[in-house]
Amino acid sequence: MCGNPKALAVASLLACAPLAAGPADKLPDETRAAQLKELRFGMFICWSLSTFSGHEWTRGVEDPGFFRATGCDTDQWCRVAKAAGMKYILFLAKHHDGFCLWDTDTTKWKVTRAPLGIDVLAKLRQSCDTHGLKLALYFSEADWTWIKEDIPRDGLIPGDPRYRDPIWMSGADSDRKKAQLKELCTRYGPIEFFWMDHAQGEGGLGHPETADWVRGFQPDCFVGFNHGAPAGQLALRERGTPGRVGGAGASRFNTKGEAEYQGYLLAEFTYPILPEHVGGADWFYSLSEHDTLCHSPEKIYRDYLGAVEHGNLFSLNVGPDPAGKIRDIDVKTLMQVGEWIRSGHALAGE
Repeated sequence: MCGNPKALAVASLLACAPLAAGPADKLPDETRAAQLKELRFGMFICWSLSTFSGHEWTRGVEDPGFFRATGCDTDQWCRVAKAAGMKYILFLAKHHDGFCLWDTDTTKWKVTRAPLGIDVLAKLRQSCDTHGLKLALYFSEADWTWIKEDIPRDGLIPGDPRYRDPIWMSGADSDRKKAQLKELCTRYGPIEFFWMDHAQGEGGLGHPETADWVRGFQPDCFVGFNHGAPAGQLALRERGTPGRVGGAGASRFNTKGEAEYQGYLLAEFTYPILPEHVGGADWFYSLSEHDTLCHSPEKIYRDYLGAVEHGNLFSLNVGPDPAGKIRDIDVKTLMQVGEWIRSGHALAGE
């Protein structure tokens, strides 16, 4: 049969996935939530095109060679995480630019076509297993490779010029979204949870359907969305703080969801290890002039204690540099946090 090769590849992935685990293999969600609470503290790794652009969002790039990493030390990431008292890695699989950090069959816009030439996620999976860490994944639900052709020129939100720019208007490609999630769920072992970024929309598949799709392959995997229609089991607090499940004041972008949605069993919060600064990125490696900037170990440890108190997950973000290494200042800071965790250190005034 003749047809579009990319469309055929996506259709093949959707049709030929391994069978999902049956209901008898699934833990009760309350039991699973209790297990995940024990993870407590993890490292959120953002390493992609924006590592090389000096901007948080990297647009207008067409050559995979823009991802010009000179190394990829996933073992270092895991060693540092382990020494910091962390129990999982939350890895950015795909940002809004659509560049995939795994060897996907859904697009040529991927890391294995960059000079590095390796499946970073596969390498990280091996490192996590070696160092006894769990793995979770960040995934942008839609991306800029799915741009709509029929952009309304009058904009969708009056007075907001972004919505007149097609780069802000990702289209719906539910088959590709499902195919990419299927690969991530069936090729890389157990995934503890998915951190879904709604910044570019649902990508043609609603949040309840997305959560159900993931759990059809990994029944014990929790799914959360940072904003948009609330769904799944995990409340995500981007740039949030510790707090009880349903405590909307701990969330910055998902306050309505936390206040009204009854399905959350667990809350996660995250922020960058980089404090506020001028220029460069926040979640990704920033400019070299920021190489000495880092949140204090006292702040990080205090938030760790808050996560323990409220039964939250705390995913502290770090951005490896172009050589695929965690910055020296981050390593030093995390070593101190890990020492305090192991010793049960009491902060002054607490």
